[in-house]
Amino acid sequence: MTDTRSTCPYCGVGCGVIISSEAGQITGVRGDPDHPANFGKLCTKGTTLHFTATPAVTRQTRLLQPLQRMTRKATPTPLGWDAALDLTTDRFAKVIKDHGPDAVGFYISGQLLTEDYYVFNKLAKGLIGTNNVDTNSRLCMSSAVAGYKATLGADAPPACYDDVNHAQCLFIVGSNAAYAHPVLFRRIEEAKKKNPAMKVIVADPRRTDTAELADLFLPLQPGSDVMLFHGLLHIMLWEGWIKPDYIAAHTTGFDDLKALVRECTPEHVAQVCGVPKADLFTAAQWFATSPATLSLYCQGLNQSSSGTAKNATLINLHLATGQIGKPGAGPFSLTGQPNAMGGREVGGLANLLSAHRDMGNPAHRAEVAALWGVADVPSKPGKTAVEMFQAAADGEIKALWIACTNPAQSMPDQATVRRALERAEFVVVQEAYATAATCDWADLLLPATTWGEKEGTVTNSERRISRVRAAVPAPGEARHDWRIVVDFAQRLESTLRPGQPTLFPYPDAETIWLEHRASTRGRDLDITGLSYEMLEHQGPQQWPLREGDATGTQRLYADGVFPTADGKARFAALPWQPLAEPRDSRYPFSLTTGRLRDQWHGMTRTGTIGRLFGHVAEPAVQMHPQDMERRGLKDGDLVHVTSKRGSIVLPVQASKEIGLSQAFIAMHWGAEYLSGRGSNGEPLAGVNALTTSAYCLTSKQPELKHAAVKILKAELSWNLLAVAWLPDDRAVAVQTELRALMPSFEFASCVPFGRERGGVLFRAAAHEAPEAAVIERIETLLGLGGTDALRYVDKRLGQRRTARLERSDGATRLEGFVLAGDVRAEAWIKPLLQDELPAEAYGRLLLMPGAKAPVAVVAKGKQVCTCFNVSEDDIGAQLKSNHGSDDQRLAALQNGLKCGTNCGSCIPELRRLVRAHPASGHVLQVA
Repeated sequence: MTDTRSTCPYCGVGCGVIISSEAGQITGVRGDPDHPANFGKLCTKGTTLHFTATPAVTRQTRLLQPLQRMTRKATPTPLGWDAALDLTTDRFAKVIKDHGPDAVGFYISGQLLTEDYYVFNKLAKGLIGTNNVDTNSRLCMSSAVAGYKATLGADAPPACYDDVNHAQCLFIVGSNAAYAHPVLFRRIEEAKKKNPAMKVIVADPRRTDTAELADLFLPLQPGSDVMLFHGLLHIMLWEGWIKPDYIAAHTTGFDDLKALVRECTPEHVAQVCGVPKADLFTAAQWFATSPATLSLYCQGLNQSSSGTAKNATLINLHLATGQIGKPGAGPFSLTGQPNAMGGREVGGLANLLSAHRDMGNPAHRAEVAALWGVADVPSKPGKTAVEMFQAAADGEIKALWIACTNPAQSMPDQATVRRALERAEFVVVQEAYATAATCDWADLLLPATTWGEKEGTVTNSERRISRVRAAVPAPGEARHDWRIVVDFAQRLESTLRPGQPTLFPYPDAETIWLEHRASTRGRDLDITGLSYEMLEHQGPQQWPLREGDATGTQRLYADGVFPTADGKARFAALPWQPLAEPRDSRYPFSLTTGRLRDQWHGMTRTGTIGRLFGHVAEPAVQMHPQDMERRGLKDGDLVHVTSKRGSIVLPVQASKEIGLSQAFIAMHWGAEYLSGRGSNGEPLAGVNALTTSAYCLTSKQPELKHAAVKILKAELSWNLLAVAWLPDDRAVAVQTELRALMPSFEFASCVPFGRERGGVLFRAAAHEAPEAAVIERIETLLGLGGTDALRYVDKRLGQRRTARLERSDGATRLEGFVLAGDVRAEAWIKPLLQDELPAEAYGRLLLMPGAKAPVAVVAKGKQVCTCFNVSEDDIGAQLKSNHGSDDQRLAALQNGLKCGTNCGSCIPELRRLVRAHPASGHVLQVA
């Protein structure tokens, strides 16, 4: 057994992991107790990483050799690496020759390593001569970049994780950290426990699990953040809670801001934001008068047509009150992806250059050109993510190279994205997972390495650089991302720079990193004192770490000097703007999107693990119970959710976390898991069929967080549910094959199923029964097509029942079933299979439409704790005998059932359940 220290590939917390491997296979993972980001803790996603790398999963999901499609809809066929790279070189060279360098585009990812990012940036801007290289970090972090630069002068989060231990007031806004950054949220919980006097303010349209920790919850209306921040500043000015001395000594532009917020009275702000006036005063007082106030914020501020303004006006509050540059204080943007920060460091965005240089600055361009050995780098900003796909849809960009990201799931306005992928003359997808939806559109697929196989560095939210190390060899013919780019670039040079020395003389990742390090000399992120060797022996380090420094810099701006021309921070007098697409009489609901606790992005990786679907098993749209009642909807009803761009069908679910006239769909549900067809038969897929590509004019970040929608009941009379256990080496492959059948229905979802065993759940609905061949194909894929299956068919009524029983260990159990037409028996047949209960006595009932549930079959409640498979029913039963305070009852619950004692991700939900189940003799208080 070998242990390898590396870094988690999920969120921007940047947790250290120790990977266990044996005989070239990853066998386990645990938190690194010495890593300063997590000190050994991991969330549900991190603790299950090794399940995504088993040989069975790899064989079903991984892209293991280059593949070419001769036509766009054809099945891809293998070809060798040399042939693949020669083909790519020829196609890109021809496009550049015929249409110019701006006719190509590179769309890359915050999940790439810094070394990968660097060579992509150099390839586009240095060799080809186009700034059309952008990243999915544009979708999550570009507003944070623009906000920091507009106010503090540089894209540099000034705070660190340790600040949660020093803060006396914590302002969490636009972030469900309990789900999006769970390990950091564990720190916050511990800090609050040690310091109960610390005030926690949470501002969010939804009462999320993060709000469970709040002393004050501000349920602001979607898009009203800027008005909230202006209103808080108005109160601070009125009450004398600002710091005039700090403002005078260290900032500029305050008079313009003061004039702007004059009209943002508490009465007006309360009306716009939907927040009680008294709560505005409380929030302003806590923020301004606390000895140390720390703000934590994420996509709720960033993914907005006012993203830059939201970020900058929050930073205004810190500058006005002097809450920056000291322990426990500062505006702290939480990075979404594991290396979005590293991508920003190397200039991996269409409007940036290496080491935080500005593209519009001739001196900066000259510095980069000199470092790279080229005459110049282009000055015109390239196409950003939304612009790039629009340009491809319009025929302006002819060749697209997509690496380590899944725009056919994650980009807004999927109709435009798919039109771009169809129209582009040549699409390269460089990817580890063949199951990503974007792979379906590729002319050429290039197999890349992924977590556990890569070497390089990443930078987390607190500017901390960590090593990523390979624990096992690359599978099949997969190559490192940087290696693929270098091999391509060296070929392309023979056409674009014949006879000249190569710009890409890199034998390994460290050589690339050393060139990146050299580019940072004298910059705000100077890391000239850092080396791979230091990272090896001293562990992860924060930048800046200049030559001669013994360690990195924990906090920035302690001296009140900022990286601007005059050394002063700048107040941003930016007015509140309404949403790009406010709700109206035609589209009366505000749809917001966000994360699930146990899933990551488009679920390309987490979606291979059935146990991670225990907490939220299937896609749904959540609404307030009153909105559902007014529309005659009940839990589980199918509804059309329609925006100006598309319409999808999915089940509705009541949630008191949602405000009136609002709705919520998790961002993860893309074409791989949720599909259907429109009224004219065109395929529609995933939540981003609804979202708008309207973006912030400064940051170019789209407003993924909000769309105006209408919600109407879907009158689909024919339903289907198919569930089966499958061999480990078939479950993911079957799900992939079932995906091709999803557009056969107006609604369909297909998700992993099971915990210790692997299975698939396929649910669908339509106006009428499809052709029998479609159902037969589903049965065959789920192992229910043989003669050993029980079957009932009524063609006239469109009814079909199939079940397969298997005897083992002295009992007969249900292995799979199909309910077609009438699915009311799901309530007892699904638990019969899911809980692997003895089923011999129910043989005939399994085939009877509408058969009532046997008394012996009772469905378990919703899973709360993923680590120990603890359900709501288990918790409720345990709480009946628990006494004492809420904290004592929570501790007893953890001792009795172990829930919340491993990763801790379920603790906020456990607290809520403790309050909902009063101790004996107590009266339940309903909020």
